[in-house]
Amino acid sequence: MDKFTKLTGVAAPLPIINIDTDMIIPKDYLKTIKRTGLGTGLFAEMRYNDDGSENPDFVLNKPAYRKSQILVAGDNFGCGSSREHAPWALLDFGIRCVISTSFADIFYNNCFKNGILPIRVSHEDLDKLMDDAQRGSNATLTIDLEELSIKGPDGGQINFEIDEFRRYCMLNGLDDIGLTMEKATKIDSFETANAEKRPWA
Repeated sequence: MDKFTKLTGVAAPLPIINIDTDMIIPKDYLKTIKRTGLGTGLFAEMRYNDDGSENPDFVLNKPAYRKSQILVAGDNFGCGSSREHAPWALLDFGIRCVISTSFADIFYNNCFKNGILPIRVSHEDLDKLMDDAQRGSNATLTIDLEELSIKGPDGGQINFEIDEFRRYCMLNGLDDIGLTMEKATKIDSFETANAEKRPWA
């Protein structure tokens, strides 16, 4: 997966609590196991009208937020069923970071495995970031994973915490396969030695 070191981009405000995975990517889009193409279904029930046209009132349909890479959302983001299609859809749309006060555990873990940085902040800090995100095309945040900081358009800074192992993986673009491949030399050595000791195996 792509490395995450520093990201500067427009943040879209989504001040809704308990956004579940069915809201993120409705069940109609779960027929594929491909990670690409799901961005069109992201928040589909809010993003599109019944006739398939775009809902102009939904934040990601507004010109300033169409290419948002950061989402500032309400409490308990990603709750509901444990569908991995949810982070796939966010990533396919272009979202690399979601900021909230809390996340459902399975969704939170799935984000890291797919190259999305979920950041937990206090309610006070979320209110400030939500206010920043409502500035339209001026709603630019800088997420620095090395410094563990979020910088707003007015120069203000919010610090956040993250598990050090997860931080290492994100900075180096390592998913589970990548972590295994880091040990490829040791694995090859073991396999060679094991074949010599147990040629019948």
